[in-house]
Amino acid sequence: MTATRSKLTHLDETGAAHMVDVGSKAETERVAVAGGSVKMRAETLDLIRSGNAAKGDVIGTARIAGIMAAKKTHELIPLCHPLLLSKISIDVEADEALPGLHVIATVKLTGKTGVEMEALTAVSVACLTIYDMAKAADKAMIIQDIRLLQKSGGKSGNWSANAASEK
Repeated sequence: MTATRSKLTHLDETGAAHMVDVGSKAETERVAVAGGSVKMRAETLDLIRSGNAAKGDVIGTARIAGIMAAKKTHELIPLCHPLLLSKISIDVEADEALPGLHVIATVKLTGKTGVEMEALTAVSVACLTIYDMAKAADKAMIIQDIRLLQKSGGKSGNWSANAASEK
């Protein structure tokens, strides 16, 4: 087994993909926070903030889409476990300097496996929804910087993108 393969938990000793057995893991509180942005023209941001987008409430719809996506992550990402999530929150903030919207997803549960993929999926789908709802006004929007910001719980403990970037 190569050193790289041994770190990839979804591959067995032959390199075949498999779902990780979490049966013997301890249940702990697990939280993941992910973020991403949709960069757009200032006029598009103004349109969204004013509530005058042709398709309606862009931010509210993106929030609901992100929540729904987190709940369906196991249906979208191969080898993810179906999870009983206890909290999903989606925060969308305008940034005139970008210009655009920042999306932050926080996902929580008490269980045997982490929720990083659920948080990342929530952010991705919320950003895609923003694009879909505003594309009539601005097809050049850019979805960017989707990443895990922090996680806590489980065997690997706490992790933060800020702490990782300082190393």
